[in-house]
Amino acid sequence: MGFPIYRPRRLRASENLRSMIRETEISVKDLIYPVFVVPGKNIKHEIESLPGNYHWSVDRVLECIDEVVKLGIPSIILFGLPSYKNATGSSAWDMEEPVQQACMLIKSKYPELVITTDVCLCEYTEHGHCGVLENGCTVNNDETLPLLAKVAVSHAKAGADIIAPSNMMDGYVQAIRTALDEAGFINIPIMAYSAKFASAYYGPFRAAADSTPAAGDRKGYQMDPANSDEALRETYLDIEEGADIIMVKPALAFLDIVQRVHETFNRPLCVYNVSGEYAMVKAAAEKGWIDEKRIVMETMLAFKRAGAKMIITYHALDVAKWLQEK
Repeated sequence: MGFPIYRPRRLRASENLRSMIRETEISVKDLIYPVFVVPGKNIKHEIESLPGNYHWSVDRVLECIDEVVKLGIPSIILFGLPSYKNATGSSAWDMEEPVQQACMLIKSKYPELVITTDVCLCEYTEHGHCGVLENGCTVNNDETLPLLAKVAVSHAKAGADIIAPSNMMDGYVQAIRTALDEAGFINIPIMAYSAKFASAYYGPFRAAADSTPAAGDRKGYQMDPANSDEALRETYLDIEEGADIIMVKPALAFLDIVQRVHETFNRPLCVYNVSGEYAMVKAAAEKGWIDEKRIVMETMLAFKRAGAKMIITYHALDVAKWLQEK
């Protein structure tokens, strides 16, 4: 039955009609906001590569969290810059470092806010790689696993609600799950960066987190952007090892992966709207080339339409405000 009997435009005639048949909706409850904490006092410094986002010292981070809570955003993900770096990244599990201190402070004021913490070593090692190096160039997978477990347990002790390991080591979910359980944190879920690609879209984050490798790259442990089936294998392994939530990162250029993972696995799916995706929008908007609000909201819809349940995005504060206006 086609034209003229069926006219799809009939149901597009007004906003109320369009809203009645709308298939995908964005909610503030979909959002997770990245927060960067740094050593020092009285620091609120805009991140040049991520305009509108800031480095916060622990003593000022509640200024950011107050706004997050006021806007109704249910979760943050904490990233930290350490006060010291070394070959093993031991500052990553130091309870006196910014992530652990911020986590305790935030949880004391906002116990209901879901605090997600990133578990990796790249920000904490002097070489900028995500694990222990051997021969000066290759990450030793199995020597790295117990260190990642230490980081995860330290975050749980500080009050983290979700552990989100981003390192892409083989067996990392099992190692962290075992360590959390042995430490008594059997109810803390793991959000696994299951399909994390070796992407050019991470550039602004690496500047923000001071985590650019001193030499080489991360193609030996992050995935080849050309591969789709491999993403399903990686996700399957993480689920088998105990992942409670799975993730695809980056999101926008990998929506085909998001949809395949969503359709294949019965797990809540998170996507990371990464720094390069954010920075391109901000730069084009500053030039007046795009309508920032419309572009961002279309992007959020694309993530949800592809199957994402949660969205980590630097746009979260703006999206929450736009949803309130709507």
